[in-house]
Amino acid sequence: MLWWTRAIKSLISSAEAERLDLFRIFPGVRRFLAARHHYAYLRTGGDVLFFLVVISGLFGPRDPTRNIAVFLTWGLLWPAIVLSWFFVGRMWCGICPFPGLGVFLQRRGLTLNLPVPKFLQKYGVYTSVILLALIIWIEVVAGLDRSPVGTSLLVLTIVAGSALLAVLFPGQAWCRHLCPLGRISGAAATLSIIEFRPDHEKCRVCDNFACKKGTGEKRGCPVYLGAYSVQNNLHCLVCGHCLPLCRLDSPQLLLRNPYSELIRNKGRYITCTYIVPFLIGSQLARFFRYKEPYKLFESWLGLPDTASFSLLLVAGFLVILAMIKFGSRLFGINEDPMFGRFSPLVPILIPMAFTGELVYRMSGFAAGIGNFLPTFGRQFGLSWLNHLSFTIPDFPVQILSAFFMLNGAIAGAYILWRLCLEDFEGIVKLKNFIGINLLIVTLLLTYLAVIF
Repeated sequence: MLWWTRAIKSLISSAEAERLDLFRIFPGVRRFLAARHHYAYLRTGGDVLFFLVVISGLFGPRDPTRNIAVFLTWGLLWPAIVLSWFFVGRMWCGICPFPGLGVFLQRRGLTLNLPVPKFLQKYGVYTSVILLALIIWIEVVAGLDRSPVGTSLLVLTIVAGSALLAVLFPGQAWCRHLCPLGRISGAAATLSIIEFRPDHEKCRVCDNFACKKGTGEKRGCPVYLGAYSVQNNLHCLVCGHCLPLCRLDSPQLLLRNPYSELIRNKGRYITCTYIVPFLIGSQLARFFRYKEPYKLFESWLGLPDTASFSLLLVAGFLVILAMIKFGSRLFGINEDPMFGRFSPLVPILIPMAFTGELVYRMSGFAAGIGNFLPTFGRQFGLSWLNHLSFTIPDFPVQILSAFFMLNGAIAGAYILWRLCLEDFEGIVKLKNFIGINLLIVTLLLTYLAVIF
C-alpha cells in the first residue's frame, strides 16, 4: 500500500493499529529531530524573533501603528502557534524561547536542583489556568494587543517565571507545571493529527531509562517524562531529547485520527476540564465586546469597560460550565470504577473551543496584516512602504470563520456519536442524545451570532 493511502487511512480510522509511524516512512524526520543542532537552529530563530519583539517593544515607538512588536506577537506569532496545535501538537514548546534563559543558567551550574514539590505537581494545573485567564483578561482590558511596552513586559514576565523555576528545580519545571501557554497548548494537542508515543514492547526490556534521566553528556527529558511514560499529548513537547538517548529505537511519531485521544479518554483530563469552559466563555465574551450591543450592555450596567468585560467573562465561564455539567448529566454516567470521575461533554466541546481560538486569532491576523509593511516603514523611516497598505474585507474572513466553527461542531457531533456507539452504548437515551446535539447546535449558533 502506498504511504499516502496509509496516511489517509490513519487519519480516518480510529484503530490504533492503523496509525502510521512517520519515523519509519520518513527516516529523515527522525534524524532531524534527533540531531540537537537542528533544534538549536530553530530555537535560535525563535530567540531572534523574541529579541526583536522585546527590544522593539521596550525601546521603539509607543504608537502601535509605528511599532511592529504588537503585530509580530499578537497578529503573527500567536495565530501561528494556535494553528500549529492541530498539526504538530506541542512541538512549538520544543523551540519556545521562554525557557531559554533558564536553560542557559542551568548549563552554567546556576541551579539548586531541588526536587519539584508535591504541591506544584498537584496544584500547578489550577495555577496555570488562572494565569491563562489573567493573560487573556489583561490582553483585553489593558489593550496589550495595542501596547508595544505591555507586550514586551508580558513576554519578559514569562521568561522571569521560567528562569526562577529553572534556578530552583532541574529541567523545565515551568513548562511542565505552570506555563499558561504550555497548558493551553497541551490541551489543544489532544486533537492534533500526530502523537509521540513509545513502542512499549521495546521499553519493557530497557534497563537504564536514559530517555528520562539522560546520560553524562546528554540531558534527559526536560519535563520529567521520558519516552516510555508518554501516554497522551498533554505534556510531551516533541522536543527530540529522548531520540538519541534511546538505544532500542522505541519512540514513534504517529499519524492518527485527531479525535481518537478525545474519544479514548472521555473527558478525564483535568487540564481540559478547566480550560475548555474558560476558553469558550472568554471567546464569546471577546467576540461580543467588539459588537455594537456591547455598548448597550456597558451602558445598561453603568460600569466602565474593565468591569463590564470582567462580568461578561465570568458569566461566560459559568454558563459554559453549567452547560458541561448539564450535558454530562444527559449522558447518565460520569464516573468509572477504573479511572474515576470524568466529564463526557468536555471532549465533545474541545474541537469548538480550539477552533474558536483559531478564529479569534485569525481575525486579528486579517485585521493587521495589511498594515504590517507600512508599520515597519514608519518605524524604520521607509516611507515608501506606506503605499503597500491593503485591507482584507470582513465578509470572506467571517465566511471562513463560520466554516471553521461548523467543522468544530461536526467534530463534536462525531465524537458524541462514537462515544454513544462504543463506550456508552445502551446508556445514553435517544432523547438525551438529541439533547446533547441540541447543546452543540446552540453553542454553534451562539458563536456565529457573536462572529457576525
